[in-house]
Amino acid sequence: MADPALFAYALRIAEALVFASDRPVTPARLQGALPPDCDARAVLTALAASCADRPVQLVEVAGGFAFRTAPELAPAITRVVEVPRRLPRAAMETLAIVAYHQPVTRAEIEEIRGASLSQSTLEILLDASLIAPRGRKEVPGRPSLWGTTPRFLEQFGLKALSDLPRREELVNEPTLPLQAPPPAA
Repeated sequence: MADPALFAYALRIAEALVFASDRPVTPARLQGALPPDCDARAVLTALAASCADRPVQLVEVAGGFAFRTAPELAPAITRVVEVPRRLPRAAMETLAIVAYHQPVTRAEIEEIRGASLSQSTLEILLDASLIAPRGRKEVPGRPSLWGTTPRFLEQFGLKALSDLPRREELVNEPTLPLQAPPPAA
């Protein structure tokens, strides 16, 4: 961009939009607010660079950009910021299954978990906008298929589902074989 004043104005627009938005701002959404000669990606890159040493940084999450507390400051503010309510264990297990196996039916979730799935667990995840229906499976009964939402990506700080840890990263290191207990005396 040739005009530094116009680029500075575009930076201010981007910062205001990201700050005021209730969800991550995509480059396409930002492009609609910028002057015609400004490239949203270039503006977001410059904004991220200008925020690098600030307490709030611009990060890419869920296909867009949002402000987040600088990681080194998080411990200092967690003492005074209200922590959101944690999900129950059954909801976290269900959410993990949906994230890794989507689209997935309720019966498939129950089979993987080895336990029945209560309606309240599904409602907790739906109310938090972490999962949503993704159509119906073409089998008898046509059960609903479930998948994660952009809110899931935002909540867990992921750019895309491909950023989820791989199974190998989640499994503990192999341990040495157990030794036989010493004979009783």
